[in-house]
Amino acid sequence: MMPMITIFNQKELIITDDLKTQADVRTILADHKIPYKTKTVNRMSPSPLRTGSRAHAGSFGINMDRMYEYTIYVKKADYDKAFYLLRKNFLR
Repeated sequence: MMPMITIFNQKELIITDDLKTQADVRTILADHKIPYKTKTVNRMSPSPLRTGSRAHAGSFGINMDRMYEYTIYVKKADYDKAFYLLRKNFLR
């Protein structure tokens, strides 16, 4: 069994607001057996740390395709390999 990804052994690989990009990154990592963790944030939902903009203006003018932010983490030990694979696949 592989060790879990925790806040102590993780490193941020990518932040994106594009659903296809995050799906492609996850596919690349899975194809190469690199464990990952994804954090999804709804930018329109209010949080205790910031006031949600939707409460003030509704969703007028907001691109609904970019409403979520995806952060993908990998283990620190796998970061260099994962970063190499992303560069290889996205910078053709």
